[in-house]
Amino acid sequence: MSCNHEEETVGNSKLPVPEDVQEAIRTLIRWAGDDPTREGLTDTPARVARAWKEYCQGYEEDPRVHLSRVFHEVGGYDEIVLLKDIPFQSHCEHHMAPIIGKAAIAYLPTDKVVGISKLARVLHGYSRRLQIQERLTAEVAQCIQDELQPRGVAVVIEASHACMSARGVRTQGVSMVTSRVMGLFRKDHRSREEVLKLMGY
Repeated sequence: MSCNHEEETVGNSKLPVPEDVQEAIRTLIRWAGDDPTREGLTDTPARVARAWKEYCQGYEEDPRVHLSRVFHEVGGYDEIVLLKDIPFQSHCEHHMAPIIGKAAIAYLPTDKVVGISKLARVLHGYSRRLQIQERLTAEVAQCIQDELQPRGVAVVIEASHACMSARGVRTQGVSMVTSRVMGLFRKDHRSREEVLKLMGY
């Protein structure tokens, strides 16, 4: 079954791709053992280049801007705010292979909250870069801590890594879990246990 190239009609399909970028991809195709001039591969260099521009669009944004608009009318609410099972995709910086997973993000507000979609946008802003899961987890937590200054932040990420499942040790069905807790979630074990239990860990 051939790939569906419908996505080429939308998004960044008109983005010009420098010739040296396309030639680099042709070189990789040749090195892998195929002929970049054959019919099925003639448009592949431009497609791959545009795809990588999309995969890495996080370099073109500052995730902190998503937390700039806050709401102070919270009715005295000061308990855990949690968004979980947030799907994301990234690419490992060591092999440029896919990282596919989900995240749970929680914070203890002081006197302000943000729209819940903004937490997902922060995650996507950092995940759409070449990453390692440990740094991604830390960056999301630090961003929320710096911008919202809550009493506590907790981020847990669970993901599978194609650099392990599709190459090397080729071990399928495993996932990696990383966490970063800050503030009250780090200092008070009962608060930490509560938020991790709500997250399902």
